[in-house]
Amino acid sequence: MDRVNISFALPGGMEKDLGITSQMAGVASGIFFIGYLFLQIPGGRIAVYGSGKRFIAWSLSAWAIVSIATGFVTHEYQLLALRFFLGVAEGGMLPVVLTMVSNWFPEKELGRANAFVMMFAPLGGMLTAPVSGAIIAALDWRWLFFIEGLLSVVVLAVWWLVISDRPEEARWLPEKEREYLLTVLGRERKAREELAPVAKAPLKAVLRNKGLMQLVALNFFYQTGDYGYTLWLPSILKNLTGGNMASVGLLAVLPFLATLAGIYVISMLSDRTGKRRLWVRVSLYCFAAALVASVILRDHVVAAYIALVICGFFLKAATSPFWSIPGRIASPEVAGSARGVINGLGNLGGFCGPYLVGIMIYLYGHNVAVCALAVSLLVAGTITFVLPKECDLSSGKKPDDRSADKSAKAPLRSASLKRV
Repeated sequence: MDRVNISFALPGGMEKDLGITSQMAGVASGIFFIGYLFLQIPGGRIAVYGSGKRFIAWSLSAWAIVSIATGFVTHEYQLLALRFFLGVAEGGMLPVVLTMVSNWFPEKELGRANAFVMMFAPLGGMLTAPVSGAIIAALDWRWLFFIEGLLSVVVLAVWWLVISDRPEEARWLPEKEREYLLTVLGRERKAREELAPVAKAPLKAVLRNKGLMQLVALNFFYQTGDYGYTLWLPSILKNLTGGNMASVGLLAVLPFLATLAGIYVISMLSDRTGKRRLWVRVSLYCFAAALVASVILRDHVVAAYIALVICGFFLKAATSPFWSIPGRIASPEVAGSARGVINGLGNLGGFCGPYLVGIMIYLYGHNVAVCALAVSLLVAGTITFVLPKECDLSSGKKPDDRSADKSAKAPLRSASLKRV
């Protein structure tokens, strides 16, 4: 919510009060992702070797303070600085959470577990849309940051009381379930270490892995389209319908509701078939097609809105199969840092997307801006054709059949990591 509420604040009075142009609005939305880069790799390493729980607790504290401070800005450069620091505060979140999830779930359940985590992004967007629209309509955009910033404090309290880094640390977990998890996860970890035994992996081990660098490129173009759409959706809806912010907030709910369905359906198909690359590709291509359809149908408001809802279905659908891939082509020690590199460098697209849209809107209008996002998604989808086949679970085998997968995975791991 703290990441995307600016997408409602900008058309809800912030642009007018601070004198922000569409280009500067794009920079303000996207500079978050420059700051987001800094703690990606440290976060991934801390989750592997330290306490992800403590890391995220400190992050929650920091971004609550920054979010509330955003409500006091009086100049666009103050806004840019706070958006940058908000990115720093949130930077390690995803690699830490994904690594913590991998500490808790066997590989056969990992895709769906990742999907469940990813569902909270659209769920946050779904809640943010009507709440933000209502707050702005009833009060103003400054109160939006005050109120939603305080929600982070509530989340911090829940996080600290409920979450444990690993099954062996969870006192609330039944003994039988703990033993099951430790046995299965230990067996899977041993199988991975037999393929590529490593000590603490240096960053160069990640950067030299061709498959991981391809994932960085894919994620960059994906996030360009993803956040370009997400952060400009309220403005696009307002331009399309001519409605006020309260009605725009309500209209923005359905695309995010569709996102929840998309994550569930694609993650289920990905886990069932093991074809990670295919479902990433299908999701990205369909997302791009729906964006173009929303432009073609722009003179028919209902049809264009339906196309934007379809965009919502595929918005995050690729994330579950995508984030199941790093563990397939990197050893456990490398995978933590790899997630940080993929998410950090890839999310520079989160800066480029909103900035690109702002420039395109200023120069050519909303329609060309939306088509530019579609092109970025097509590039991301096309990269899946060159990803190594080891990204997929072996055809015809169950996801947890480690022995059957050894021959497929060993060449890539040994060639890419060189037993660092």
